[in-house]
Amino acid sequence: MPAKLDRMRFALMLILPLLWASVASGQPAALAPTQAQALVQRALATESRAAQDASHPVRYRLRKTSPRLISTKEIIETRDGDVARLVALNDQPLSQSEELTEQARLDELLTDPSRQQHRKQSEQGDTGIVLKLLRMLPKAFLYQYAGTGTGPTGPVQKFTFIPNPAFSSPDVYTQALMAMSGEIWIDATAERVTRLEGHLQQDTDYGFGVLGKLNKGGWIVLEQADMGGRQWRIARLKMQMNLRVLFKNKNIDTVEEMTQYAPVPANLDYKQAIEMLRGGTGSAGQASR
Repeated sequence: MPAKLDRMRFALMLILPLLWASVASGQPAALAPTQAQALVQRALATESRAAQDASHPVRYRLRKTSPRLISTKEIIETRDGDVARLVALNDQPLSQSEELTEQARLDELLTDPSRQQHRKQSEQGDTGIVLKLLRMLPKAFLYQYAGTGTGPTGPVQKFTFIPNPAFSSPDVYTQALMAMSGEIWIDATAERVTRLEGHLQQDTDYGFGVLGKLNKGGWIVLEQADMGGRQWRIARLKMQMNLRVLFKNKNIDTVEEMTQYAPVPANLDYKQAIEMLRGGTGSAGQASR
């Protein structure tokens, strides 16, 4: 589904600052730009390893709201990639025909492993993009300490970030970063990001102007929290973006809420996950927040 993949890649490019979770290091005093930059660079090696860590898979509920539709899915992370089951539309249980359609889709997934393999390859490709961009972040942005505040879990440290004018984008994936600026809030005790807010300050071509353009004024807000056992996960993502892809205009206006996180076995395969989603075993409500 090209539209879904386009949106995923834009989200990856815009939410990458979440991977700077250790940037603050509990610093109580103002930091010079060079100090902030150095802190980011030191944190990236650790965050690169964390981005590749698949040893803590979870089950959770995703509620996605857009002007046209509200959908709710149960999702399980497995060694074979994520598996999802649609459970509600517009906050109402699926009708009989909708449930039959969803069950038929899961049946096809069970009998055709290549479908799940394709999804896993797509997820791995997106992870590769994240890691590639992660290595570029020390040069792509300038960081400045912006003081302290109070977040949902207590004291937070604030950093602002702006594009580095000396940085030259080497590929299509970093072009959107060149127009993004914003603020990161970091839990001072846990040293984890609790909130990220970013705004596009100017129209931005991506794909070197061939694929399309992101329009000025788009924004994204990400909120993250400890879901238990010191496992931090995204709790809410809000995004408004206006873009032009080839000859079509697309408006992204979504709110995604992730709740009911619960651990699942690390060696779980996708077929076992489908049976869990169908039978209600290993409920996502367990060990959730």
